[in-house]
Amino acid sequence: QVQLVGSGGGSVQAGGSLRLSCAAYGYTYSDCMGWFRQTPGKEREGVASIDSDGRTAYATSVEGRFTISKDNAKNTLYLQMNSLKPEDTAMYYCAAESASGTACPYLLNMYKYWGQGTQVTVAS
Repeated sequence: QVQLVGSGGGSVQAGGSLRLSCAAYGYTYSDCMGWFRQTPGKEREGVASIDSDGRTAYATSVEGRFTISKDNAKNTLYLQMNSLKPEDTAMYYCAAESASGTACPYLLNMYKYWGQGTQVTVAS
């Protein structure tokens, strides 16, 4: 059974940093992976993604502040978030593997496996 376990969320002041982690169990990261976020009443949006070749993609709103990375040895995905803003407040979800089994969905909500979410709150 595949399980993605996200962690690292918390409450910080604006300008602060957090690093989210997503450990995979029953699954080896080998395909496309991504981080998404969602606030109440809004659709889940793609924040960052990384494909099997290490190519990354970022939402415009986080470009230059967030960095996605992976540690294949630890089978863990990361999201380093710097210069956090109140508008970054959301539940953050990790995701893995294209649901279609073909092209990497990058920032599109088309992944097969999802983590349970970790809350990030940024105070002004």
